[in-house]
Amino acid sequence: MISADRQSLLSSEIASSQTRAQFMSVMGRVVGEFGLDHVTVMAAPSPSDIAIVPLVLESTLPSQFAREFDKHQFLRHCPILPKFSNSVLPQTWHLGDSGPSASFDCPVKMHDLMSRYDLLMGAIFPMNSVDSGRYFLRYDGKRSPLHQVEMNELGMISLHAFDVFDRMRRSEIVAPSVLSARELEVLRWTAQGKTSVEIGQILSLSDHTVNAYMTNAIKKLDCVNRTQLVAKAIRLKLIN
Repeated sequence: MISADRQSLLSSEIASSQTRAQFMSVMGRVVGEFGLDHVTVMAAPSPSDIAIVPLVLESTLPSQFAREFDKHQFLRHCPILPKFSNSVLPQTWHLGDSGPSASFDCPVKMHDLMSRYDLLMGAIFPMNSVDSGRYFLRYDGKRSPLHQVEMNELGMISLHAFDVFDRMRRSEIVAPSVLSARELEVLRWTAQGKTSVEIGQILSLSDHTVNAYMTNAIKKLDCVNRTQLVAKAIRLKLIN
């Protein structure tokens, strides 16, 4: 259980986040304070969704876990998600020690997968965006189930955190329009592993000019380096 002072401090740090990386860094501290291990921000799945990876916006869950989860299409068998069809309340779960339980009635292979990654308990807080989107903040760990007081505290932090994250998300939607055609062209070649010199030769530009385009794109998309820029551009579907 965390103190009111610590809760206020964490909320202040979340509010000061300017990038997703900063946001997730603070959220890493949040999960640590509650004795949890992972946090995920994701779009709420629709009845037709069969994979979790396309829904995830940010997560500290191991990527291999998500790939194995989707390989078996376990999203269709999650016993927690149907509860959101007629409720907006947070939902919690805890795996049985020896296999699926009445409170988490899932396929045996799903239980084994979550146990292997120490995802023994967790909580999902539903969130609504101002543009009518529906999202989840999900927390996973291997501690004992959260007490109600802890759920209340984590719920308040989650509301504040999603408000900050959602502002970032919505600002990214308009980001593609601020990149020029030449900046996008340089970005595409960079994503293919070309150096500034090679891009300059392809586009008949000096490497200095190529670097200038890259610097502008990095600033416009609020990134710190080329690697982050390419990753964000792919996420925003600016490039394939």
